[in-house]
Amino acid sequence: MTDPTSLPNFPPPANEHPLRGRVLDVLVDLGLAPNIDGDGDVAFTVNDQQLFVRCTEGDVEVMRVFGQWQIQDELTGDRLKLHETCNEINLHMNHVKTGLAGTTLVVTGEHVVTPGADLNVLVQVSIQVILSGVHLWHQRVLGIDPETGQPIEDGQ
Repeated sequence: MTDPTSLPNFPPPANEHPLRGRVLDVLVDLGLAPNIDGDGDVAFTVNDQQLFVRCTEGDVEVMRVFGQWQIQDELTGDRLKLHETCNEINLHMNHVKTGLAGTTLVVTGEHVVTPGADLNVLVQVSIQVILSGVHLWHQRVLGIDPETGQPIEDGQ
């Protein structure tokens, strides 16, 4: 007899979690091998980065795509600079929100998923914008101009 713990983690039927089931389908179609974690979030890896999708079901469906990155110890000393960088990214980018949870950078993108929305496009755009936001945050906190790759002079 097969060990039941060795069976793959099958997604729930679509009628139990319609939005989450559709998100799973999109991620499978993209070849990202999603799983459902202990919190009920959809977890997947893209470009060696762990991302998650949390779906809120109900009259209004909300899809929150997010990731969490541990901030390097040498950067955690200047909390004001970390928060200012989050604020700068939040003002610069339309779709993402950045924030700090202790020494963890959290970057999210949220969508109200309306009937007929192209979930495939929403998921793909969210993934790319979140990864771009993380990259931009790290460049800015390290003082690197994202356009030139050169150090930013003080006062710029």
